[in-house]
Amino acid sequence: MFGYRSSGPRLSLTSPRMQIRTVAERDGWLLTDYYQENRDFLMPWEPLRDESYFHHHGWDARLHVMTTQQKQGDAFYFLLMDPAAQQVWGVANFTQVIRGCFQACYLGYSLAGAQQGNGLMHEALTTLIPVLQKQQQLHRIMANYMPRNQRSGALLARLGFEKEGYARDYLKINGRWEDHVLTALVTPTPD
Repeated sequence: MFGYRSSGPRLSLTSPRMQIRTVAERDGWLLTDYYQENRDFLMPWEPLRDESYFHHHGWDARLHVMTTQQKQGDAFYFLLMDPAAQQVWGVANFTQVIRGCFQACYLGYSLAGAQQGNGLMHEALTTLIPVLQKQQQLHRIMANYMPRNQRSGALLARLGFEKEGYARDYLKINGRWEDHVLTALVTPTPD
């Protein structure tokens, strides 16, 4: 599934309602459209973005870094797309992969405002997580959310993520330091 002989590992999956695949360097226009269309909707939940984030030229270097990280197994960036794979509905990123005795990463995600409330992120993550746990031997996937983001908290709980802590002023989101609830999904080990 991961093609390491290509310019970067590629993973393409199909869920009942969408196409899911790793990003490629050619995806600048798709990501520009996604972030432009959802700029206001995503703003309260994300770091402040440089203006280049909303223009195609800003994605060239960013996608080169992302595909390099994928090739090295340091991160995996996924596009959640409509069935025809013409439009990005959301993104799911497994970043800061740590190997050795930890075998862990962080999960981050966003979904277009127009796609909220349809269970698409749950569908995408229930498709992706088992594949990454098996193929990349990830034992621990950590995901953190702001306490006021009840929708994200409910999604993570539904996926089996367990609360492990609370971090004050954890991340600077939309220009403000925000507290976060710390959660993790641990792959069961055989007894």
